[in-house]
Amino acid sequence: MNPTVEDRVPVLVVGGSLVGLSASLFLGRLGVRHLLVEKHADTSRHPRGRGNNVRTMELFRVAGAEQRIRDAASVLADNHGILQARSLTGDDQEWLFKEIDPGGGLARISPSAWCLCSQNDLEPVLVRCAREHGGDLRFSTELSSFEQDAQGVRATLRNRETGELTTVHADYLIAADGPRSPVRERLGIGRTGPGDLFHNVSITFRAPQLAEVVGDRRFIACYLTHPEADGALLPVDNKADWVFHAPWHPDTGETLEDFTDERCIEHIRRATGVPDMAVEITGKAPWHAAERVAERYASGRVFLAGDSAHEMSPTGAFGSNTGIQDAHNLAWKLAAVLNGVAGPELLTTYEAERQPVAQETSARASARSAEHSHPGYAPAPGAAGGRQRGVLTVALGYCYPEGAVVGADPGLPVVPDQMRLTGEPGTRAPHMWLRAGGERRSTLDLYEKSFVLLTGSDGEMWRTAVKGANEEFSLGLDCYMIGTGPNDDLVPEDGADWAEKHGTTPEGAVLVRPDGFVAWRAEGRVADPEAALRQVLSALLCRS
Repeated sequence: MNPTVEDRVPVLVVGGSLVGLSASLFLGRLGVRHLLVEKHADTSRHPRGRGNNVRTMELFRVAGAEQRIRDAASVLADNHGILQARSLTGDDQEWLFKEIDPGGGLARISPSAWCLCSQNDLEPVLVRCAREHGGDLRFSTELSSFEQDAQGVRATLRNRETGELTTVHADYLIAADGPRSPVRERLGIGRTGPGDLFHNVSITFRAPQLAEVVGDRRFIACYLTHPEADGALLPVDNKADWVFHAPWHPDTGETLEDFTDERCIEHIRRATGVPDMAVEITGKAPWHAAERVAERYASGRVFLAGDSAHEMSPTGAFGSNTGIQDAHNLAWKLAAVLNGVAGPELLTTYEAERQPVAQETSARASARSAEHSHPGYAPAPGAAGGRQRGVLTVALGYCYPEGAVVGADPGLPVVPDQMRLTGEPGTRAPHMWLRAGGERRSTLDLYEKSFVLLTGSDGEMWRTAVKGANEEFSLGLDCYMIGTGPNDDLVPEDGADWAEKHGTTPEGAVLVRPDGFVAWRAEGRVADPEAALRQVLSALLCRS
């Protein structure tokens, strides 16, 4: 059948799960016209992928979606911690950790917090938000084929309901089409890493009696370690609906058909320690845990994001969060190139920044699974184990020693042992509360649609430099003077010292990218601010 319709769009997103939908939202917020196609008829119906870390929630906050996501996740708002127990009715129980943020210390470094929102609840929110910002989202539509040249990507799409074929000409393609990515396979991009780690079957079930057994233990997940019926129990509504992840061993010949309702019911009863519990099985879905990272994140005008670029063990929920952060990193760079602000070489920094983060994070995720003795996971001899430190640094403190940054320390660890949010180039810019006209804002709320230069009360020379840079680069660079003087734009709350917080002096300046990462820092007075800023921007934007 020949294509009957032709379309042209700057960006084609293939895959409409968490990463693709996030890419659509972020692109839409930046005014980038795009088309998203998803082969399934609707969003996910299975409650999975529930952990959204603090960095992801910061991104959704800036994109205007955070509160709507928290509303959708309200039923699990009081669930915290990971419990490990032989059964729910015995004495052999231990909290691996009881609070996500013990002591509330996270509020000092972020305006956001973790959020438990299952994929089946989160995706519909992202669909609505993406469409409100102009996203053209087409479900029941699959990518049949594509080819590319120096001018763009020519893709053939098929409507799975009508069979109609559409030819789309796109400047760029984002492949967010999952771990078995047909796009990645078509490009011949290999992957590195240990490979498959373990396999589970996710079983959804109804058991109102279980709420009485669980009582006031409001866990995120409970690892049940009965030697004949291990698995992970997760609440859906803390009342009647639950999920149980049962180990699956296809390498020994075990098939999905072996997981009959009767077997699943018996397994859940034995694992929880409630032998007479009424259980109604409502669904089953296999899933595979693996550790793999793509050898390349791009080929020509096609970019990999999310599971197509990396697979990670689910412990810690690092995989989906890393993918959403991929999409955010790529979105602002595509916008800059498509708008003519940056040269196309800026897009090469996507791989330079995000691939090392995936490599470090996937290794931490596997080590976390070993630490938690995740059901079904038997780490190889000599694999990293024991208590893992710095989980928050994996979620929030990762760095970009190389990429679209100037002055970053090349020896800066991608995931440091300790949090270093002190304004260094290549790190997420520090959070501090500011006031403007009675409105309370985080510094992170300033970063989304343009580069931002922060300076102090004596920063008129920087404001002049920004004006000159905007005239030369057509950049739309924003400048904010922070202090308590009459000409300042923003006033620090509680007398906080913005310069000390950002590792500079009152005469210095900090340049922050649209994604909230520090691009460059002047640590003191500069003889010619305009020349310095011009040189930095030329390097960052790949403008000769």
